[in-house]
Amino acid sequence: MSGYSTLREIISSYRSALKDLYPETEIRNFCFLSAGHLLNYGKIDFHTKVNETISEDTQKKFNAILQRLANGEPIQYVLGHTEFFGLKLYVDRRVLIPRPETEELVAHIIKEENGREIDLLDIGTGSGCIAIALDRFIPHANVYACDVSEDILMLARVNNESNQTGVSFFRHDILDNNAGMSLRYHVIVSNPPYVRQSERLVMHKNVLEYEPETALFVPDDDPLLFYRHIVRKSCDALFSGGRLYLEINEKFPGEIKTLLRSNDYHHVEMKHDINGKPRIIQAVL
Repeated sequence: MSGYSTLREIISSYRSALKDLYPETEIRNFCFLSAGHLLNYGKIDFHTKVNETISEDTQKKFNAILQRLANGEPIQYVLGHTEFFGLKLYVDRRVLIPRPETEELVAHIIKEENGREIDLLDIGTGSGCIAIALDRFIPHANVYACDVSEDILMLARVNNESNQTGVSFFRHDILDNNAGMSLRYHVIVSNPPYVRQSERLVMHKNVLEYEPETALFVPDDDPLLFYRHIVRKSCDALFSGGRLYLEINEKFPGEIKTLLRSNDYHHVEMKHDINGKPRIIQAVL
């Protein structure tokens, strides 16, 4: 692209450069998100202003975005933000990009827990997406969240402040057997790393080359690594009758149910996601 362009011409450039990497619907969504980011265009603007002239400076910014997309970088990292449960969250390569399945987890917890006064903990918070959404939409919840890295928690705190929510963050390594929980909670939720190393073979390069491995992968020979530690520590950190909610690898629902029951959890229930895959398990201590 050179000189002045219209949005229509920029969309054409995106299609030409990305057609071998992404389906047409995803490319069009990239164009829409880029136009929203650079021009503050909404859906109506995107359709009605396609022939308006765009300045050369803004055109260069479109081109810079396109180059990063062509290299396989996720649009969320390129723009520096994403939407989760209607909230704007800043993301970068320190944290995973929130998935639609995790929105389903949040929606389920809100449905189950709304109306109660609860202390709630999110283990492995990353961007803070789960904790911040639950704090916003469960009015009587005191929400806490932890992660292993202060660097990650810095980003989560930025999102907490920008969304004017009241989550309390602290550092905790869930894999450290010597690190106990100082408080007790009515609800604990976690979306821990659960992708086996062998599953790399079927994953897109924009995940493998850009998203943090430590937030994604577990060893093939220990796929329940994080669940074991979470379940064990939750036994001490939950009040009697407290609830644990987990996002899970669709291949291990039976094993995780067995793990929970062997640690004195009851009313163990599994929920399927919108694609019909086992994705959420909840249990009562």
